[in-house]
Amino acid sequence: MGARPLLNRRLAGMGTTIFAEMSALATATGSINLGQGFPDTDGPQEVREAAVRALREGRGNQYPPGPGVPELREAIAEHQQRFYGLTYDPDTEVLVTAGATEAIAAALLALLEPGDEVIAFEPFYDSYAACIAMAGAVRVPLTLRQPAFRPDLDELRSLITPRTRLLLINTPHNPTGTVLTPEELAAIAELAVEHDLLVITDEVYEHLVFDGAHHPLAALPGMRERTVAISSAGKTFSFTGWKVGWVTGAPELVAAVRTAKQYLTYVSAGPFQYAVAEALRLPDAYYAEFRAELHRKRDLLAAGLAEAGFRVFEPQGTYFITTDITPLGEKDGIEFCRALPARCGVVAIPNAVFYDRTEIGLAQVRFAFCKRESVLREAVERLHRL
Repeated sequence: MGARPLLNRRLAGMGTTIFAEMSALATATGSINLGQGFPDTDGPQEVREAAVRALREGRGNQYPPGPGVPELREAIAEHQQRFYGLTYDPDTEVLVTAGATEAIAAALLALLEPGDEVIAFEPFYDSYAACIAMAGAVRVPLTLRQPAFRPDLDELRSLITPRTRLLLINTPHNPTGTVLTPEELAAIAELAVEHDLLVITDEVYEHLVFDGAHHPLAALPGMRERTVAISSAGKTFSFTGWKVGWVTGAPELVAAVRTAKQYLTYVSAGPFQYAVAEALRLPDAYYAEFRAELHRKRDLLAAGLAEAGFRVFEPQGTYFITTDITPLGEKDGIEFCRALPARCGVVAIPNAVFYDRTEIGLAQVRFAFCKRESVLREAVERLHRL
């Protein structure tokens, strides 16, 4: 094979994701997995039955249309209008993807050239770094610093250069739980317009905001024509394994993303697309009850972590809580998380893996609260052993 490494140098050091490592550790040790962000119960029964019905009726068992089944594209457009007053043409301005992860990959591969700079909030969701690297672009971190984890808008302005092509905005933000305010969004929009930047918004936790509200960047003046908005069904309906995501945006942006997407999976999740179309039309009561349930779980775990000795940074949204382990006499979150299953039978994720400059987040550890309350109570009891 010669001396050249087998792995593309752009992906050097990325290896197996921390989520795979920690989930395997949870399985091997029988620990409670508060690491990877997936619920331990399924979503609404009527949505599951809609998927079964589609399978039995032969809808989606063969290749669905490349942009997604019309029923789902129409439901996505209705959802954007219903919740945000945004109007999208389901035929030209909506694209269905294999989860939000593929949507992010396709958008970055489509819109970036080698050498382009992408400004993104640090800590980053791990696929951002990989996809920016695969596109040959350069990630430029705008660090959200504890305890507030708010973006420094003056720093954002200073990071923009002639090579800046795109802003990658995640709100509600994983892992910190920060939800951008209307004022912060307005300032970001003003910079994007002033410097003629494209924007990708990852909004998968849009219906999991506990403090404040979710406001789409695309609704602001000058932003609709430059924003690729991304969301998915996994987090909102607790069917993360279905991998049904979507993109909304102006026709030329969606066409560009579709060009890249068709060479990734081409299509996916045929029968599930019909089920998600029905899910998106669930009444407002579903969304309110789902949010209230997760809000209770956030409060339960946050209180338990504080009692166990962690410094807790209460999230405004998502289903993750970031903590600081220094009050426990610990400094290295990576080693802490690797040892935690043996110490007390709980798995968490070290935030350091989401930073380019790992030292900034070295003492931060993330816990997921999208689990049954009985599981969270047991986890809290175990963590008290620390």
